[in-house]
Amino acid sequence: MKAVVISSSGGPEVLKVEDRPVPVVGDQEVLIRVKAAGINRPDVFQRKGNYPAPAGVVADIPGLEISGVIEATGSMAGSWKAGDEVLALIAGGGYAEYAVVDAGSCMLKPENLSYEEAAALPETVFTVWHNLFERGQLKKGERVLIHGGSGGIGSTAIQLAALSGAEVYATAGSREKCEFCESLGAVRAINYHEEDFEEVLKESGVDVILDCIGGDYFNKNIAILNPDGRLVYINAMEGAKVQLNILQMMQKRLAITGSTLRARDKSFKAELTASVVGNVFPFIESKAFKPMLFKSFDFTQAEQAHRLMEEGHFLGKLVLTF
Repeated sequence: MKAVVISSSGGPEVLKVEDRPVPVVGDQEVLIRVKAAGINRPDVFQRKGNYPAPAGVVADIPGLEISGVIEATGSMAGSWKAGDEVLALIAGGGYAEYAVVDAGSCMLKPENLSYEEAAALPETVFTVWHNLFERGQLKKGERVLIHGGSGGIGSTAIQLAALSGAEVYATAGSREKCEFCESLGAVRAINYHEEDFEEVLKESGVDVILDCIGGDYFNKNIAILNPDGRLVYINAMEGAKVQLNILQMMQKRLAITGSTLRARDKSFKAELTASVVGNVFPFIESKAFKPMLFKSFDFTQAEQAHRLMEEGHFLGKLVLTF
């Protein structure tokens, strides 16, 4: 099979197409002929050598989400069968013509989605559902702030939060990106190059914040959270080490949490898969939620796709096609 391989740690130019053996399917796995693979920022971190694959996962083929057709199944893979059209969350190896996936992490592809749209879903939907709704406990009528609202995670979070009845605010880096956030359901998107989100929101406050930035945003987040507010971290691109005023946290009764998904065990991911299918897929199947696919690249153009990811001049998601 053809696969996009990280030939060495470095820039987008280190991504090379190579021939690799088709992976062997395990008893509780399915083999998927990949039609499309989503591109995510952790793929960039892995390419740079900053985000190694978990033990037992192919180390030099990135890719955390795919869509395609089941080619073969293991003896204990449940009701899955060859020919099923699926999408799946995987721990690595998605940038290839074939991938093996734990059966519990597979989902039937909604008929109203293309393979490209389906491949843009798993990583973002799983991350948002678990962090914003399960850990952050976002409820109808609450005010939520989504940092980085115009990207894959942000565009997913805005839509799901708005569909769940929350009052959604977002930050983004241009007027175009702010308009995009508002088109998805944000009542106000704040251009962080022109305004300080702390100043904009300090009077009204927010109940939940989903943050991928970290760094200087931390204490600004703490300042605008309402009593019993929840601050949820899914990344820390501008710095992971911060200073916390513990008294301020205690006085407001704040909860600070966060998670990474890639290294979680198969049983956790299977439970999360079932929760996503039960809670999020009805929005997808009714077309109330739509994957925000910005551009598809042939897998031979992985270098160009990663350059665009790092430049940030896009809205929503990027995918590779096979």
